[in-house]
Amino acid sequence: MPGPNSQTDHRQIGTTGIYVSPVAFGSWPIAGMTSLEVNEADSLKTIQAAIDSGINFIDTAHCYGANGESEKLIGRAIAHNREQLVIASKGGIHWDRDVIRHYDGRPKTLIAQCEQSLDRMKLDTIDLYYLHAPDPKVSVCDSATAFNTLIESGKIRAAGVSNLSLSEMKAFHTVCPISAIQPPFNMLQQETYSEVIPWCLDHDVSVINYWPLMKGLLAGKIRRGHQFAAEDKRLTYPIFQGQPFESAQKLLDGLDKIADKTGHSVAQVVINWTMNRPGITSSLCGGKRAWQIKETAGAMGWQLETDCLNEISQLIQGLKIN
Repeated sequence: MPGPNSQTDHRQIGTTGIYVSPVAFGSWPIAGMTSLEVNEADSLKTIQAAIDSGINFIDTAHCYGANGESEKLIGRAIAHNREQLVIASKGGIHWDRDVIRHYDGRPKTLIAQCEQSLDRMKLDTIDLYYLHAPDPKVSVCDSATAFNTLIESGKIRAAGVSNLSLSEMKAFHTVCPISAIQPPFNMLQQETYSEVIPWCLDHDVSVINYWPLMKGLLAGKIRRGHQFAAEDKRLTYPIFQGQPFESAQKLLDGLDKIADKTGHSVAQVVINWTMNRPGITSSLCGGKRAWQIKETAGAMGWQLETDCLNEISQLIQGLKIN
């Protein structure tokens, strides 16, 4: 099991003894469900590029791909270096034959999905396993019992939750201790900081945030006048339209200057800021091409200076995205 590493400043997940890089590889894009122009060869190269760039933390889910494409690719990519890596997956969501999403938090389903994920990735144990989302028909306390069973059987090492409210997290935690949560968090979405992160800090629960680059917007390459493909799912998000989009562009204008000052890209500045917020253990960075994850991995190994942090705070305070 990976331990502390000074080169990439590995951080412990909760109190588990599992140490991860502050940038994690999020494998939703290689599932090919919403990302365009995804292919197997590039996906495998992207996973390997993440590992070669110092990322030891790979995140996936049972539903990443209509037929588990993400987990299957990860299983192939990590066959020769599994012991150096930390693997996270999630259960509780699946697709039917018509590719319609279903939530199922019943214990028997969660256990079966975990076993299927283990088989897809050719693993004996998943290091961190999350309840992907609450099932409206099942109490999160009932769902939590499955995680106790999985831990006791050695099929997972630690339990986590994703997309739960604070009250749901607390309820789950009373049945099965949570080691990590996975919420959305970035410069444009900071709601998590109001209640959830303070609770996590008080209970030694790690925050592994997704969308640090807000689906690519904060990578600095989507600017005013950008032409989205008609089938691009990002067009359904309010932040990519109207005043919220223009406000994000003003933030990027300011981040350009900070990037020039630091000698790093806008994406690297954004990730570095994000992964060093109090309570954040690791930030999930997706990618479908090797160059994308190589760039975001470059957010590790350095620190933003105080003057840059102050400038970023001022930029964020000036946002008008609601």
